[in-house]
Amino acid sequence: MTRSTRRSRTVALTASAVVIALGATACGGSSSDSGSGAPGKGGTLTVLDKADFDHLDPQRVYTTEGSSMDQEIVRDLTGWDETGSQPKLVGDLATDTGTPSKGATVWTFHLRHGVKYQDGTEVTAPDVKYGVERFFSSDINGGPPYAAQWLVGGAGYKGPYQGKELSSIRTPDKYTIVFHLNQPVADFNETTAMTGWAAVPKAHDTGSTYDTKVWSDGPYMIKSYTKNKELVLTRNKYWSQSTDPIRQQNVDEMDVKFGQDEAAIDQQIKADAGTAQTSIQQWPIAGSDLAQLANDPSLKSRYYKIPAPGINYLAINTTRVKDLKVRQAIEYAIDKTTVRGAFGGSAYGDYATTMLSPGIGGYQKFNLYSANPAGNLAKAEELMKQAGNPKPTMSIAVENTPTQEHFADAVKTALEHIGIHVNISPIDAANYFSTINNIKNQYDLTWGDWIADWPNASTVLPTLFDGRLIKKNPQANQDLSYLNDPKANALIDKAATMTDVKQRNATYGQLDEQIMKDAAVVPLMYMNFSDMSGSKVGGVISDTILAEPSLVHVYVKH
Repeated sequence: MTRSTRRSRTVALTASAVVIALGATACGGSSSDSGSGAPGKGGTLTVLDKADFDHLDPQRVYTTEGSSMDQEIVRDLTGWDETGSQPKLVGDLATDTGTPSKGATVWTFHLRHGVKYQDGTEVTAPDVKYGVERFFSSDINGGPPYAAQWLVGGAGYKGPYQGKELSSIRTPDKYTIVFHLNQPVADFNETTAMTGWAAVPKAHDTGSTYDTKVWSDGPYMIKSYTKNKELVLTRNKYWSQSTDPIRQQNVDEMDVKFGQDEAAIDQQIKADAGTAQTSIQQWPIAGSDLAQLANDPSLKSRYYKIPAPGINYLAINTTRVKDLKVRQAIEYAIDKTTVRGAFGGSAYGDYATTMLSPGIGGYQKFNLYSANPAGNLAKAEELMKQAGNPKPTMSIAVENTPTQEHFADAVKTALEHIGIHVNISPIDAANYFSTINNIKNQYDLTWGDWIADWPNASTVLPTLFDGRLIKKNPQANQDLSYLNDPKANALIDKAATMTDVKQRNATYGQLDEQIMKDAAVVPLMYMNFSDMSGSKVGGVISDTILAEPSLVHVYVKH
C-alpha cells in the first residue's frame, strides 16, 4: 500500500500490494472508551476530513479512510474484531472465517441468515459473487489486485456488465459461496476482510457512479452525498445487532465534512467548542502539530496513537551501489534520530531495524547494524576503508514537501561524514510513486514507505523484494532497491506454498534477515498515525489494520 500524504493504498500490480507514503509505526495504541458505563444512543457524530474519499464503492476502495468509512455501510465475508489486545479474524457476512480445501486452493464460506439491505431484502451468496465480479470491470478500477491474481480464469475475465459470470466463483445455494484459486493462498480469508469482498445487489448497481449510491447492508446507509462537500449517513433500520459480530449502531447520524486543511482541523478539535466536542478526524494530525499535541496532557483522553502495520525506509539501489561494504557503511552512517525529527519526532514512530514491523505475522526482532539509532560513524568509516575509500556521488529521491526535504538533508549530512556526496532530487508529491516505480527513473537512494494490506508478511516482503517482478512491472516496480537475490527469491517461493502459519512466519523472518544482510534498505521507523476526537466522543477503537480510529463502536456522550 503506498501513500503520499497519508494512507491511500495505490494498487501495485504485484502479488501483494501496498505502499504508503507519509507514515505509520507499531507501538502502543490507545483504545479508549473515554469514560465508563454503557455507550450512549443517539446524536450525530461529525467527521472532519481534509479531502473527500477517493472511492466508497466497495470494489474500488483502496485508501484507509475510505475503507474505514465503508465499514459503517457494507459488510465483507470476514472482518477484524479489534476489541482485544490483538486483531482477531472473524466471520462477518460469513458464519466463520471460511474453510480451505485442496491445499488451500479452494475456499468455502457460508453466509449468515437474516443479514438485510436497507430495503429489507436478504443478502445472498449470488450478491457476494456479483460484487466480487465487479472487481474485474474496467469501469470499476482502483481496488486491490488479489481477485484478478488468484481466481481461476481471472486474467481474461472482464466483469459482469456484458452478462458473463466468473465460473471459479460458485454459489451452490443461497447461503454458500466457493472460490477456486490458481495457487494455494493460506491467508485468503484475510484478503476477504478487505472492503471489496462485499455484496452488491445487481438491481441497485449503478456502475461507475456507485460511489455515491452504495447500497447498505451495514448499520448505516447513505442519506445524502455531495462530492467534495459532505456525506451524511443515517441508520439502516433493517440492520440487526444479532447478525453482526463487529459493529454497533449507537449514533443516529454520521456527518462527514470535507475540505479544511489538516492544521485547521487539528486546532478545531483541540479547542473542543460546539460541534467539535462531537467530532473526530480520519486523516492524521499534521506533522507540524504532532509533537505539541502528542505531549499535551489535557488531550490525553481523546488522542489516539495508532500503530500501523507499516515501515518508513530508505532503499539503496543494489544495481547502482554494487559494493556490499559501501551499502553496509550507509546502514551504519544514517542518523535515525535526525531522520525521525523530520517526520515529527517520537510520536511518529519507534526506530526500525527490520522491514517487518511488530504486529505483522513473520516479524522477528533483530538488528544487524548500529545498536545506537544515531548511527556508528567509526564502523561506517572502517567499512568505507575496506571498500577502498571511494568518494561516490549519489542521488536521493524524495517528495517535494518540507518534511521530506528535511529528511533528505539529514541523510545528506550523515553520508557526507563518510565521503559520500548526495544530490537531492525532489519529486512532485502527487506523482512521486508513479515516478520512482517506473524503472526508467533509477536513483541511488529512494525514500519509501509501505503498509500491509493485512497483518502478514505476505503483503510486504514479496512485493518489495521479489526481483523477478521488476521486469514484469516496469512502470509499477515496488522493488526500490532493485534487489534480485536468488536466496531471497527462494525464500519468497518457499513461504508462498506453506499452509502452516508458524512455519511460514519463520520463513518470512529468515527472508527479512536475508534482505538486511544484503543491505538493500535502511529501515527507519515503524510508523504510528495520530488522530484526535472531541471530548464527547466515546467508543473509539484503534484499528491497527487500517491505522485509523475505528468508528464501529463509536457513540456520542450526552
